[in-house]
Amino acid sequence: MAGFRPLSSGLRTLRPEAFGADPRGERMARIRRSPHFKDGVFQNPGGPARTRPSGSTLDFAKVFFDKDTRPRRAPRGPVPVHSTTLADISRPPATGLRLTWMGHSSVLAEIDGRRVLFDPVWGERCSPFPFAGPKRLHPVPLPLAALGPVDVVVISHDHYDHLDMPSIKALAGTDTLFAVPLGVGAHLERWGVPADRLRELDWHESTEVAGLTLTATPARHFCGRGLRNTQHTLWASWVVAGGGHRVYHSGDTGYFEGFKEIGAEHGPFDATMIQIGAYSDFWPDIHMTPEEGMRAHLDLQGGPEGGPMLPIHWATFNLATHPWAEPGEGTRSAAAAVGARIALPRPGEPFEPTAGTVPSEPWWRGVARAPAGGTVAAGQAVTDAAIRSASDAAAVAQADTLSDVRRDAAKGAEGSEALPAG
Repeated sequence: MAGFRPLSSGLRTLRPEAFGADPRGERMARIRRSPHFKDGVFQNPGGPARTRPSGSTLDFAKVFFDKDTRPRRAPRGPVPVHSTTLADISRPPATGLRLTWMGHSSVLAEIDGRRVLFDPVWGERCSPFPFAGPKRLHPVPLPLAALGPVDVVVISHDHYDHLDMPSIKALAGTDTLFAVPLGVGAHLERWGVPADRLRELDWHESTEVAGLTLTATPARHFCGRGLRNTQHTLWASWVVAGGGHRVYHSGDTGYFEGFKEIGAEHGPFDATMIQIGAYSDFWPDIHMTPEEGMRAHLDLQGGPEGGPMLPIHWATFNLATHPWAEPGEGTRSAAAAVGARIALPRPGEPFEPTAGTVPSEPWWRGVARAPAGGTVAAGQAVTDAAIRSASDAAAVAQADTLSDVRRDAAKGAEGSEALPAG
């Protein structure tokens, strides 16, 4: 893989603002000093990971454009969104810990009197272009401005479905701090976040914010927003610990043995937020299936006891060719098979992980197209065929975007590498 090469000044002036900025100066020097940066790129734990679809382009295209399976990738009606989010979060959590899944990987965590916002994506599309790319499948549960003060915004990595320029620009006008992986701060500074409000961390580094300890922990993924997706910004999972509670957010990651180490050092957790959507046989190393997500949760918790798992990275954007509801069904089945607790809130539905009960109903079934083999029942084993798809988040997002660009703007595919979405 090619190392980091800065763009020429001419190209920098032409590229969209949403591409962000390249690390430079002392930021780039710090990246080069990282023990996880070698041969010009950040390295994944567990060895190299495939970050592009395996197999031929023709094989991928056959699956992606299949007219029989494509309709199953979206709901058949409006996705049910919790209607009283604002009123619910205006009251302090009785237990001291409350999570509100806003859709995809965006979660508001209220922990020991502080508020942490993970991967806020309030934009209509996860794309650098306002006219093309994967579009939101349900409205945000409430406007970002109505969310109220946030102590710290945590970013897992710089893909468009996790680092959303309009959302960051809106938050830049507040007093919140930002905790980001190494190198990602360059994007935020370009979009108006002052350097003194950034906490930029390498894996295993921690920072203190408002009495909370935030630790960047390893993940198995990749990065990139621009024309060349060289691995020069880091990706991370995150541990947030307060005086009485601690939570884990996976960001995007493939399964790897490091979950056990993270759990041993930082767990067990009152809740884990685990990516279980946009998985694929074409892209198996950098996203988890529901079964792998449950395995990661068990590794982090040391077994099925302890806090529940909140499935994230699904239902909000059409980023893969597996059926829209399959991640939810697969997670339900995987949890039942091992006796683990999971939380299944509607987008915007707050819940308290340490309370006696958490949301558990399969809310998506009312708007999901029935799978060819029927609905997966609770406790039924999830087969490989039921949990695997034939594409991946980033490649499908690129294909969707390029298809729209060709149709709407008659452009070619020369910028396809600018559109990673996973």
